[in-house]
Amino acid sequence: MTSASVKGRSGPRRAQEKGPPGAAARDRAAWFLVLPALLPILILSVGPLLYGIALAFTDAQSGRTRSTQWIGTLNFQDLLHDTLFWDSFRIGLIWAFGVTVPQFLLALGLALLLNQKLRMRWLARALAIIPWAMPEVVVGIMWRLVYNPDAGILNETIRDLGLGDGRDWLTGLATALPAVILVGIWAGMPQTTVALLAGLQNTPHELHEAAALDGAGAWRRFRTVTWPAIKPIALAITALNFIWKSMTWRPVGPSPAYPLIH
Repeated sequence: MTSASVKGRSGPRRAQEKGPPGAAARDRAAWFLVLPALLPILILSVGPLLYGIALAFTDAQSGRTRSTQWIGTLNFQDLLHDTLFWDSFRIGLIWAFGVTVPQFLLALGLALLLNQKLRMRWLARALAIIPWAMPEVVVGIMWRLVYNPDAGILNETIRDLGLGDGRDWLTGLATALPAVILVGIWAGMPQTTVALLAGLQNTPHELHEAAALDGAGAWRRFRTVTWPAIKPIALAITALNFIWKSMTWRPVGPSPAYPLIH
């Protein structure tokens, strides 16, 4: 094989490796179009995140303008021996799991119900998303009225049923944490319901009919037809709910002694 033939073959190969003509220009144009949306993310999200990580290895304190010094992992060592951190971490996990798991189960049941051919189904679907459409401030005020120790709906119901005089639901960890978990489930369930309902509506009805003709009951049809169809959506929305709930815990309550969820 002559050197000329080798060069003749290597030429097209190099051109193929470089890509079709104009590909580099299209790549630059694509980056140019993405740049306006990418810059705010880099400046407002990635930049502060990296800066905060760097500050964790210094002795910087909020509200002080003095120069900082590098202290390595000393802050993390102190954090591992901080009982308040572990108490807050434990309560945060209880909050995240306590909201995510019941919320998914209730939303799944509601989505299955709303997927049936019911009378006035459109109205039921509209009512189901009301908690999702309400502002957080309105949700907080409404549930604060529900848990009001003097004239709250919950305590009034307890008194009317003769079950006791009621109590202040938000002043102790034993009752405040379950109370706010209930609020979290109620407020976030419509979003999960809508996602699961969309997955149910995309499931071919012929599969359910074929399974029913084969003698499969309701539970078997759900296990073999419905669940495999909505499993990707269920896993995605559950993971997102857990992440969002893990990011929302903060110390609130009548005093710093009650690191509860708001």
